[in-house]
Amino acid sequence: MIDINVFQAALIGIFCYLGALTTPWLLGLTGGWYTLSRPLVAAFFTGLIVGDLGHAILIGVAVQTVYIAFVSPGNAMPQDLNFVSWLALPLAILSGQDAKVAVTLAATIGVAGTIIFNFTMLSNVFWNTRADKALASGDKSSWQRNAVWFPQISNFIVRFVPVFFACLFGPKYIELVVNAMPASLMHVVTVFGGVLPAVGIAMLMRQAIIEKSMLIYFLFGFICVVFMKVNMIALVIISLLLALIHYKYKPSKQAASANNNDEDEF
Repeated sequence: MIDINVFQAALIGIFCYLGALTTPWLLGLTGGWYTLSRPLVAAFFTGLIVGDLGHAILIGVAVQTVYIAFVSPGNAMPQDLNFVSWLALPLAILSGQDAKVAVTLAATIGVAGTIIFNFTMLSNVFWNTRADKALASGDKSSWQRNAVWFPQISNFIVRFVPVFFACLFGPKYIELVVNAMPASLMHVVTVFGGVLPAVGIAMLMRQAIIEKSMLIYFLFGFICVVFMKVNMIALVIISLLLALIHYKYKPSKQAASANNNDEDEF
């Protein structure tokens, strides 16, 4: 287990606030939600803060795989990725857990985080109502407080405070809970944590693969890594060559249609 000080816990809490969906300061969603709240990015910064970058990256890669196809259209939040990245990941890193336990912890906290997200959205209704009244009365300063500052203060409290105290005092309890688990339950957690990354990859493939014949490339890459022990750099180069061959020599739709017409006439 890694012991951290108040400054380190506060820094992680500030990153959590800056990466929240409702925080506008880092180029809106671009720098915050779509960058800081990605698990791999959060793991990198957390590793730098606590001084355990290697372990943090391993956990970040595993959790990022689970959420690699995660989308939240129209503020629909099946899981709060911000708390996954800045609450679950730091707890797993600080308590010294492996990637499979971290994945299970992330899935649990991610679902629980939606409650806090919905609470934040509900509290904003109160501030928006006050802002509308201030706008109707022409009170610009009151409108600015209720439309900008009070919602951000609420957002900061619900993001910073749980993460700060969890990082400062929570890792030892995570370690105690994991050590107290029966072997059978720990086996279930490990299996569950091993399956979730495969689910993330499957979701990504479902979105990215248009033609079923393209699955052959995925199977080829799997064979290269598992059986032929090809490293990632070589695999990327092979993938680029296959992509070039696929798109350069794939027959166009007009040519394919002409061939089908010639076969029909024949």
